[in-house]
Amino acid sequence: MSVPDFANSLCDDAAVFPPGLSPLPEAVAAHARYAATPYAELVGPLVLAAPALAELGGLLEPGGTLRLSVTAPNGPRQLPAVFAAAESLPVRLRALEVAVRPGQAPVEFFAELDGACAAADDVTVFVEVPRDERRPEVIATCASTRYQAKFRTGGVKAELYPDEAELAAAIRAVVDARVPFKATAGLHHAIRNTDPNTGFEQHGYLNLLLATDAAVDFADETEIAAVLAERDERKIAERVSNLDTARVAAARELFLSFGTCSIIEPLTELIDLGLVPAQVLSGEGADS
Repeated sequence: MSVPDFANSLCDDAAVFPPGLSPLPEAVAAHARYAATPYAELVGPLVLAAPALAELGGLLEPGGTLRLSVTAPNGPRQLPAVFAAAESLPVRLRALEVAVRPGQAPVEFFAELDGACAAADDVTVFVEVPRDERRPEVIATCASTRYQAKFRTGGVKAELYPDEAELAAAIRAVVDARVPFKATAGLHHAIRNTDPNTGFEQHGYLNLLLATDAAVDFADETEIAAVLAERDERKIAERVSNLDTARVAAARELFLSFGTCSIIEPLTELIDLGLVPAQVLSGEGADS
């Protein structure tokens, strides 16, 4: 029993980031255990911030190969140290997630990124797209290079959540440009919701999947925003279950994954929605 195609490698394991804040030793151990579960195909790489690599050495089993995606919030200047650390550890560096610094011109950023990644052709590089007037140029440059996009969809303050219109415009832009993307932060539930503790309006990761499907099918920004705003669990689950193999492949070719601080929580939601067989959790009781 395995997960359906729409959920394959959907969840990047961001356990150490807020709000989960799992201690690194626990996150590494839990990530290793996922590989032996029936839902292993759901789980992408373990996501760590660049400074955490210095603490990894004593936590890894000899002969193992931990799959990593490393974030560089301070830009390409952090990457030489990341590559050096990865070479000295039993890890497979799958991806880098590099932020454009505030106020930095895209042309300057990409020049730095090109230089830092010149010898890393086998690593997927995500560029965190700024939520300002630089977005079109950043996406256009990604389209003409090997870089992919990363959208931040939430955070610890309400203003860090893009509304439906802003996110719809971003999705329309990357689909038009054929730039694959991932999303991170704020995607705590499958369906669009209002967080009862903070009052924040949170996007749903299944809404995001269906919004990408709509964009691939030539929906305009208003239509995409309506998909992102949908809160009816039954409607969302039905639409996902009705995606045929070709549509799933087309949407997932562009919407690659989202970062989550829990693996069990999204898995349980997908089971509750009837989209993933309950048997994949047989013998698995907790996310620990």
